[in-house]
Amino acid sequence: MGFFDDLETRSADAREAAHLAALQAVGVKLTNLAELSKLPVLRKSDLSAKQKEQPPFGGMQVGNVTHVFQSPGPIYEPGGVSHDWWRFGRFLNACGIGKSDIVQNCFGYHLTPAGMMFENGARAVGARVLPAGTGQTELQVRAAKDVGATAYAGTPDYLNVILQKADEMGEALGFTKAAVSGGALFPSLRQSYADRGITCLQSYGTADLGHIAFETDAMEGMIVDEGVIVEIVTPGTGEPVKDGQVGEIVVTSLNPDYPLIRFGTGDMSAIMPGSSSCGRTNMRIKGWMGRADQTTKIKGMFVRPEQVADFVAKHEEVSRARVVAAREGEMDTMRVLIEASGGDATTYATSVASVLKLKGAVEVVPVGSLPNDGLVIEDQRSYD
Repeated sequence: MGFFDDLETRSADAREAAHLAALQAVGVKLTNLAELSKLPVLRKSDLSAKQKEQPPFGGMQVGNVTHVFQSPGPIYEPGGVSHDWWRFGRFLNACGIGKSDIVQNCFGYHLTPAGMMFENGARAVGARVLPAGTGQTELQVRAAKDVGATAYAGTPDYLNVILQKADEMGEALGFTKAAVSGGALFPSLRQSYADRGITCLQSYGTADLGHIAFETDAMEGMIVDEGVIVEIVTPGTGEPVKDGQVGEIVVTSLNPDYPLIRFGTGDMSAIMPGSSSCGRTNMRIKGWMGRADQTTKIKGMFVRPEQVADFVAKHEEVSRARVVAAREGEMDTMRVLIEASGGDATTYATSVASVLKLKGAVEVVPVGSLPNDGLVIEDQRSYD
C-alpha cells in the first residue's frame, strides 16, 4: 500500500517549517525547533493537579471536543470525531488496511480512548469496523467468522487468545493483518502470527497525545508521526540527549484542538540515524525501551509505584509489596509478593485487583525477605 499522504515524504526543512507554523498557531513562537528544549516539560502529575483545580481538562486549550475519557490517575482526556482526530489512520495504512478490510477493533470503548482512536483511524482509511472491545472470546470468534473480519486491532496478546479459541472451536478465521499497541509485541508472538499468515505491526501512542510512532513493512524501528514532534531527553532534566543515546520520550502534539507542549511520557527510547528504506523521511526511534520510572505496562494496563504504595497503606500488617511482571507462553503474568505479619493471599488478591486494577497471583512472604533494592515493580520480561 502506498503512503498515507505527501507529508510522509517531505524534506526535513519543509517538515520543520510546518511544525514551526503549527506551534505559532497555538501560541508557541520559536525561530527554530531547537528552541523547544528550553521550554519546561509537562508531566501527567502536572495535568492531574491542574485538572483537580479546573475540571475536567485543567484549563488547557481545548476545542472541538465530543468525548471525555478517563485514564488511570485519574486523568481526563478530550476526544473528537473529526477526520482522524488521533492520527491512527497513518499507522493502519502502513499495515495495509484499507477499503476492502473489516477491522475487528478489540480495544476498549469504555472510559479509555483506545477504541475510539483506532475506530477513527479505520474510518480514515475507509475500512469497516466491528467494535468488538475485549472479553467474551467465543463471541469474538463467532463475530470474526460471521462478518469476515480481515484485520485485527488490539493489544498484542489478545489476538492470540482469539486464535486459540478459534482453534478449539474448529473455526478458521480470515485475519491477514494485525495493528497492535498497548503492550510489548514479543518477537516469538509476532512470528506465531506470521506462521498463520498474519502480518503484525505495532504502533506507539498514549491517551493524552494520540499516535506517536509506528512500524512499517521495512521493520526498521518506528517512524515518528507527522502530527507530533518527538525529543529524546535525559530523564528529570528535559535536556535532549545525543542521537543514539537512550532517554525519555518527550512529545509535542500539534493537534490544534488539544495541543500539548513537551509532554513527558515516562517511556524510554533512542533516535535511530538515517531514514527508513520504506521511503518515509521522518525521524525514527527504536521503539519502547522501558520506563524512566518503575511504572510498567502489564496486560495492556499501567501499574504504577504509587498504586503499590496505596495497597500497602491499606493494610496495617503489610510492610512492603513487590509486583513482578513476567511472561508465561505468550501472555503477561503478574505476581504480587507481600511482606506481612498476617493476612492471607485470598483476601489480599481482592485488594490487589481493586487498587492495581489488575488480577494477579498473590504470595505472602516473611517480613524482611524481599530484596532491599528499592524496586516495587520488577519487570522480568525480555524485550530482545
